[in-house]
Amino acid sequence: MGPPRLPLLLCCLAPLLVSPVAAEFSPSLDSDFTFTLPAGRKECFYQPMRKEASLELEYQVGRAGPAGLDVDFYLLYQKGETLVFDERKSDGVHTVETEEGDYMFCFDNTFSTISEKVIFFELILDNMGEEGQDQEDWKKYVTGTDLLDMKLEDILESINSVKARLSKSVQIQTLLRAFEARDRNIQESNFDRVNFWSMVNLGVMVVVSAVQVYMLKSLFEDKRKSRT
Repeated sequence: MGPPRLPLLLCCLAPLLVSPVAAEFSPSLDSDFTFTLPAGRKECFYQPMRKEASLELEYQVGRAGPAGLDVDFYLLYQKGETLVFDERKSDGVHTVETEEGDYMFCFDNTFSTISEKVIFFELILDNMGEEGQDQEDWKKYVTGTDLLDMKLEDILESINSVKARLSKSVQIQTLLRAFEARDRNIQESNFDRVNFWSMVNLGVMVVVSAVQVYMLKSLFEDKRKSRT
């Protein structure tokens, strides 16, 4: 068996923060997370990777304040090398082939002073080395497979194919749910904004109508009666 998987670490960083706050996730090759990024703050996540593995990351801003659905994103290798940098984007998908070591990806909202962001991201790790080792262990317990029309390797290949397709379906459905939540939040925000400005326009129209009625009434008043 290979070495145990290390958990994904969450580290909240701020410009004036002295010591980062870390949170631990349960070990998993596929992880998704939703968090709130306050205005003027930055949050970073750390993920250890194996050599010749694959790291795929999808993110999107699901809800934000009046400043808009945008955030800065960057992915760094432990040697300080910047692999990916997205400036003021609402979503993105990135895949990198990894080396042995720790990778850090950050969401930066320091450019905003009033608007917090709700960010969803999904992390998919491939070729981490453990699943293949687990699949090899069963072979030493199997004998006499030459008499079978279908070898156990073929059955395992079919099962792995179905498992991969199911996992991909789950990932796509999770991403679609995140997009649906973002669209619903945008629609609710637009609905509230339309109602607010409609009430403002209605109030202005009522005030203008009252002023017009008063002015017209004053024009047709008999000033001679007022003098007598």
